[in-house]
Amino acid sequence: MNRLFLPTLALLASASGLSAEIKLSKLFTPHMVLQREMAVPIWGTASPGEKVVVKFRNQEKTTQADAAGKWSVKLDALKPGGPDVLMIGEKKIDDVLVGDVWVGSGQSNMEMPVTRYSADDAVLAEAAKQTYPKLRLMKKGPGDVWQEATPETIAPFSALLFSFGHPLQKELDVPVGLMVGAVGGTPSGFWLSEEMYRSDAECAAAAKKFAETYDYPAEKAKYDELKTKYDAELAVWKPLAEAAKKEGKQPPPGPKNPQAVSPAGEPINGKVGNLFESFIRPYVGYGIKGVLWDQGESRTAITGVDQVTLMKALIKGWRKDWGQGDFPFLYVQKPSGGSPAWDPTNPVTAKANAFAPQPRSLPFPPDPTYSYEAHLKIMNNPNTFMVTSTDLGPGVHPVNKSGYGARGAQIAMAAVYGKKQEIYGPLYAGHEVQGNKVRIRYTHVGKGLAVKHAPQLQGFLIAGEDKKFVWADAVIEGNEVVVSSPTVPAPKAVRYAWSYQFPWANLFNLDGLPAQPFRTDEPAAPETKD
Repeated sequence: MNRLFLPTLALLASASGLSAEIKLSKLFTPHMVLQREMAVPIWGTASPGEKVVVKFRNQEKTTQADAAGKWSVKLDALKPGGPDVLMIGEKKIDDVLVGDVWVGSGQSNMEMPVTRYSADDAVLAEAAKQTYPKLRLMKKGPGDVWQEATPETIAPFSALLFSFGHPLQKELDVPVGLMVGAVGGTPSGFWLSEEMYRSDAECAAAAKKFAETYDYPAEKAKYDELKTKYDAELAVWKPLAEAAKKEGKQPPPGPKNPQAVSPAGEPINGKVGNLFESFIRPYVGYGIKGVLWDQGESRTAITGVDQVTLMKALIKGWRKDWGQGDFPFLYVQKPSGGSPAWDPTNPVTAKANAFAPQPRSLPFPPDPTYSYEAHLKIMNNPNTFMVTSTDLGPGVHPVNKSGYGARGAQIAMAAVYGKKQEIYGPLYAGHEVQGNKVRIRYTHVGKGLAVKHAPQLQGFLIAGEDKKFVWADAVIEGNEVVVSSPTVPAPKAVRYAWSYQFPWANLFNLDGLPAQPFRTDEPAAPETKD
C-alpha cells in the first residue's frame, strides 16, 4: 500500500448522512471551500468494487472502489461561487463554496487564537466580532470540520491566519477557506516528513559538513554529566518549591535543564516528521491555493542542519506530496520586529519599534543562525515570498496579529494575485567600491528610495581591510546609496541594520516599506523577482 496514503485513510470517516459503505475524508464536510480553477480531488473509501457517483453543479463523475476500498475522482476546474450541494450517491453535503483555500502552519505565532490577542489588538478584536459568510475555517484537531466564520468560531481560531484571510477574502471577493495545523514551540524539523528529510541531498551535505568538526561522543559525555547534576539539583529544589508555595512565598529559582544533544543530522528530543504526519498529512491532496508559514524561533532541532537548508527541503517536499506543482509559499520573516515603521499611525505598523537616534556605540551583531539575513535566503526558493515583519512589532509573540495578517494579505495580493504594488522594501543587490566610497545597489526600490524620521540616513557601517567597522555617512543618489567615512579611506565592506533590533535604521522606499539588513563582506542577497 502507498505509505503516503496511510495517514489519510486513518482520518476517513462518514460524512453526515452517507451510507455505511461509502465514506469521505473528514476534509469534505458541510461549509467547506473547494479550490477554484483547478481539477479538484474528492476521495474516500467504500466496499471493494462498489460504484461511487459524485455530482457537483453540472458535473457527474463515476468511479469504483479498488480492492483496498479506496476511491477518488477529480472534478473539472470550477468557477468561484456557491453555496452548492456536493452529492455522493443519493446523499448530499450542503453549503459548499468554491474559492481559494490557504493552509496555515508553523509554531505558536500561527497557532495562538484570536482570544489570546484581542485585548492588545483593537483591530483584531473588532474584526472578530463580525460574521463572514464567504470565509470558512478548519482547525486540525479532534472533531475537525469546516465551519462558517462567526464570532463563536473565530475566537478559538488562529489569530494570524484569520487576520490574513478576512482582508484577502474582502479584496478578492471570492470565498476563502482557511485550514490551520500548527503547534507552539515546535521546530521546522518536525514539520516535514521523514522521507522528505532523509532524501534531501542538501540536508545530508549540511549534516556531513557539520560532523567534520563536531565531536558527538564528547558532547554527549558533557550532556550526561550536566544532566546528572541537574537531576540531583532538581530533587533538592522540588520540596523547597512546594514548601514555598504552601507558605504563599515565591519558589526559589529552579535548576536549568541542559540542552540535549544528538548526532549530526539527527533530531534533538523528538522525531523528524511527527507533526507533519499528524497535522499536515491529512490535508495533503486537498486542492489549495497556497501556504502561509510562521515558524523559526525554534529553529530546526536537527543538529548541523540550518533553517534555510531545512526550509528548502520542507517547501520542496510539501509541494511534491501535494502534487499541485510549485504552489505559492508565503512565510513570515524572523525575528519579529526590529525597525521603525514608515507610518507609526497606520494600524498595520502601529506596534513597530519607535524610531531612535543612532547609538554612539556599535550594535551587537545578530545571531548568524537566527537573523534577518539568514531568513531572507528562504525566498530564494521558487514561488516563495517573505512577509516582511521588521516594521510590524517586536517580541517572540508580537501582539499586532492584525498587522501581520494584513501584511501577509498584501503580499499575497501582489505576489500571487498580480495586484500592482510593491511587496518588499529595498533589498541589497550588489555594490561597487569607488575610491573612498561604496555604492550600494538595490532591488525593490518601488517608487524610489527615501529616508524617514531624521534628516540624515542612519544605520550603515563601513570598514577597511582591518574589518574594524565604524558608523558611516550615507546619502541617497537616485536608486542607490553611497556610503563613506573619513576614517576609512579604502573601504572593503558595508553593513546595514546589523543588529538584532535596529530602531535607528531609517532607509525605506516611498511605498512605505523598510530596507532589509545586509552585509557586503558575506553577501546574502536573495534572488528576488521584481
